[in-house]
Amino acid sequence: MSAVSVATLNQRVDAANAEVFDRIVAADPVLVDIAPAGDVIPGMQDKMILHAGPPVDWEHMSGAQKGSCIALALFEGWAASADEAIELLSSGRISFEPNHHHDAVGPMAGTTSRSLPVYVVENATYGNRAYCRPAEWLQQFGAYSEASVAILRNWRDLQAPPLARGIRQAGGIKLKPLIAKALQMGDEIHNRPLAGSSLLAKALPPAMLQAGLSTEELKEGFTYLALNDFLFLPVSMASAKSAADPARNVDYSTVVTAMCRNGTEFGIRVSGLGDEWFTAPAGRPKGRLMPGFSEADIGGDMGDSTITETVGWGAFCLAGAPGILGQTGGTFEEALAYSRQMYEITVGVSPDYQIPALDFKGAPVGIDIRKVVETGIVPVLDSAMAHREPGYGNLGTGLVRPSIECFKAALAAFTKRYGTA
Repeated sequence: MSAVSVATLNQRVDAANAEVFDRIVAADPVLVDIAPAGDVIPGMQDKMILHAGPPVDWEHMSGAQKGSCIALALFEGWAASADEAIELLSSGRISFEPNHHHDAVGPMAGTTSRSLPVYVVENATYGNRAYCRPAEWLQQFGAYSEASVAILRNWRDLQAPPLARGIRQAGGIKLKPLIAKALQMGDEIHNRPLAGSSLLAKALPPAMLQAGLSTEELKEGFTYLALNDFLFLPVSMASAKSAADPARNVDYSTVVTAMCRNGTEFGIRVSGLGDEWFTAPAGRPKGRLMPGFSEADIGGDMGDSTITETVGWGAFCLAGAPGILGQTGGTFEEALAYSRQMYEITVGVSPDYQIPALDFKGAPVGIDIRKVVETGIVPVLDSAMAHREPGYGNLGTGLVRPSIECFKAALAAFTKRYGTA
């Protein structure tokens, strides 16, 4: 390839990456509803389970993701026992598809079925919508006990309906101001969503009081808002997904538009390479474990929540969230270093979302696969830890670095399609 053509290609890549960056930062996420997945998620079918991460079948699913699917089969009434659920799920009569193939995301196992109410976030700038199931500490980590299934039933029957009425009564809740404020209050919008949860819990009650809800409905809704420290996580995930999706399919762009994991594989999508997945084996998070567990118990990293890092939040903003270090381990200096390092592999700086500890510098946005491969720096990611076997809840919180191999594979595919940039 001639020097002129290389220069021209680089110009096209830089222009495409600037376009992708502009689309991501222009996002204006609005929480517009909570509704059953089967009513709102495109392509959702009755006997379908959506899951976190790149595509995977039952045979190759991680233990925690299998356990989560067992719980959903019980929740939907497809099976009366765990044994019946396993027989059904392994029979081929239930289809498994990634959340990302349906404009959705999900924390940890990320499993979503037709009756499970999901948060609906609309990107007011581009009109696209994204969806995310609720966060909790049992079923999404692989537990399928009666207690874990009861959490989903209570969400469906008691908690989601009054919250949905309040959201609709309010005409939607604008999330960009809440995210910006939460970052100023010590959140990183992923594993530490305490401020965001408090802000959302403050925003909803006035509308709920005007929505004609009964005293019992208000009690259920207000209690859920008050006691759920991770209320904001699925909302932030859907916000990030709604921001990233308009940046897909921009020719010549080397910017990552999705990162996710299913406990078996870690996968990325790149804007200029469409919907193709580039995968590598999932790593194992390192952090602080709940009492009674050891590193040997930790399963492969999983969850779609790394969509937050994809748009510049999460561990990319770790410098602004020192409170999370009590869960993950590490020092404040390490947190500062993590965030500073992410500027080396991204294409721009957010004009809206700032990190106070870095003199209010904007968050690093737009992971460039060229820079990852050139520098050898892979994204740092927040994560929680699930057991390698089904049937357990949350094991703890930590950090993880994905394999560089999927970034190398994506760059090789980019070179094959467009040339060497």
